[in-house]
This record gives sequence, C-alpha cells and structure tokens, in this order.
Amino acid sequence: MARPDTGKHQEVTGRTLKVFLYLVRKGASDLRDVQRDLGLSTPSLASYHLGKLVDAGYVTQNERGQYVATKDSEKVLLEGYSRIGAVLVPQLFFFAVLFTGVVSFFALMSLTHFSYVPLLVVTSLAMLVVLWYQTYRIWRRLGTSGQVESQLFTARKTTKPEPRRKE
Repeated sequence: MARPDTGKHQEVTGRTLKVFLYLVRKGASDLRDVQRDLGLSTPSLASYHLGKLVDAGYVTQNERGQYVATKDSEKVLLEGYSRIGAVLVPQLFFFAVLFTGVVSFFALMSLTHFSYVPLLVVTSLAMLVVLWYQTYRIWRRLGTSGQVESQLFTARKTTKPEPRRKE
C-alpha cells in the first residue's frame, strides 16, 4: 500500500477530508457506514472518496475490508489545525482573535492620544486582513466556507436514508 512520502503530500479537501475525519473519529468502518453516516448519496460516491484516500496512502483496508486511517496521516492532513473538543479550528484563528482584541484595545486608547491614530489604523488593518484571510483559507480547506459543521465529528442518527419524495 502506498504511503504519503515525506516531501510533497496530496491535498485532501472537502468531502474527501470529511470522510478522512470520520475514519479518524470512528475507527475502522465499512463503506456503507461511511456512506450512511456522512449522508453521501450512493455507495459509489463513498467508494470514490475512500479510494482517493487509499491511493494517497492516508487510509488502508484491514483484513475485514474495513477502512482505517493510517497512524501518521492525521498529522499530515490536519497540519495547521487545533482540536477544541469535537471541533477543528485553524491555528491562526487564535492569533486572529488575540490581535483583534489588541487592536480593539489600542483603538480605544488612541481616542485620547490622537497622534498614534494613523499608525495604529494602518498597522492594525494590515495585520487583521492578513490573519483573517489566512484563517479563512485554512478553514475553507475543510470545505465548510468558514462554518464549522458538526457532522465532521458526529454521525447522523438515522439508520437508513429517507426516501426521496416526488414533487
């Protein structure tokens, strides 16, 4: 089985990353479990995403045919993220929050010392734009466009998919 080399790693984003996160949380899982719990429309779609992970060396199949995330792959794929409970947050998020607080404090303080206002504004805006942009970029890698989806770490409670209604 192919393993990710130590140099360049294949980028995993969106649904494929969600499938990987599901395997990290749940452990060994069958194709149908992945499909059902992540709400994928067909088993072939689940197979497609699992196949991408297997080809990249991030997931293997055990002797029972279940898919399992490799030990080193979590460090590789989730580099730049921190886990807070069941939520993945980009590490730059903490710096963005810290600098937002610092800038807010100094902005309030500059109300009494007007000579520092132009420097404060230019420096602060540049710093905030860069930090929030990088945070958004990393968050977007999860395919959530800045919204943390609880389904990344929790399986759906339904035991079978609901039938589609004809309208």
